[in-house]
Amino acid sequence: MIKPQDHFHGSDLEEIEAIYGIKKENITSFAANVNPLGISPKLRAVLADKIDAITGYPDREYTSLRKCIAAYVNADAEHIAVGNGSTELISLFIQITRPRKAFIIGPTYSEYEREISLGGGSSHYYRLEESVDFKLDVEALSRELSPEFDLLVICNPNNPTSTAIPRDHMRKILDICKQRDILCMVDETYVEFAQDMEQITSVPLTGYYNNIIILRGISKFFAAPGLRLGYAICVNADLLKAVNQRKNPWTINTLAAIAGEIMFTDTEYITKTRKLIKEEKSRVCQLLASCKNVKVYPSTANFVLVKIRKEGITSADIFDAAIRKGLMIRDCSNFPFLDQKFIRFCFMTPEKNTELLELLLGILN
Repeated sequence: MIKPQDHFHGSDLEEIEAIYGIKKENITSFAANVNPLGISPKLRAVLADKIDAITGYPDREYTSLRKCIAAYVNADAEHIAVGNGSTELISLFIQITRPRKAFIIGPTYSEYEREISLGGGSSHYYRLEESVDFKLDVEALSRELSPEFDLLVICNPNNPTSTAIPRDHMRKILDICKQRDILCMVDETYVEFAQDMEQITSVPLTGYYNNIIILRGISKFFAAPGLRLGYAICVNADLLKAVNQRKNPWTINTLAAIAGEIMFTDTEYITKTRKLIKEEKSRVCQLLASCKNVKVYPSTANFVLVKIRKEGITSADIFDAAIRKGLMIRDCSNFPFLDQKFIRFCFMTPEKNTELLELLLGILN
């Protein structure tokens, strides 16, 4: 069994392969939160024919790609910046703004704190409370969000809790940040999986607030983490200019830029994805909630947070039992404020979801 200090990211398949002796091709990653449909069929059909494009440099301004993204998110192309995955954009944003003291809503993705630390800043957490299913209390946040902070970091929907902040609440948060001269970075990596996406995304708010930058990518919803394409939406012209000046030229390769334009227009794939996630989320969560030994938290994104209530069973035990069946879930015990009783997994195909359900219920019942 793995040691308690060992935790694996959804992309750590080579390490899993080395430790467990399971070929990575035989592992179904419920930990990576990637669209189970795989890449867009439209992309698969067209991209190979575009291979000759790599003989030339990409457009330094990525004009066509930014226009396509702008149409997809209903924003202005001049308010779009692109990068080598949203990770590069997070890093650039932190490097440019150099926050001295950041406030992070958590538990959440660890990369935010890491980048802030690398920039010489300190991070403090607003704790989402388990007693209210990890939903944000805007009034409580307001009381703790003092002017000594210069950056607020929000993942919406949040990883790993799968909770979301509706746009009317986000507007209140941005008002508070504006009054206290605080920038707000919102990571919307998972927003496209939300059934009520239009009530959650903060993109429409960029027309009213210049203290917000929204980050997205294609790794999760479009199942293309290897292409490394991310984008930001922001109306703060000075901030966008600084991002583009700091960024190395041509950080997005030609094929990734072409792929982005194709994927964002594959409406059939987008609709099919949302339908699959909606149906499987409902089925899986309902079946799992029937087990008295687990707590299933409300899910907004394409994954769910679960608490183990059975004595003597830990998240490491569940991870170990699942991976030996070629099913990789996320042990959440190394997230801030979570312990060895929490696991997270995403929704895959119906067959694979049933396989995982049978294993979990077999252990927990």
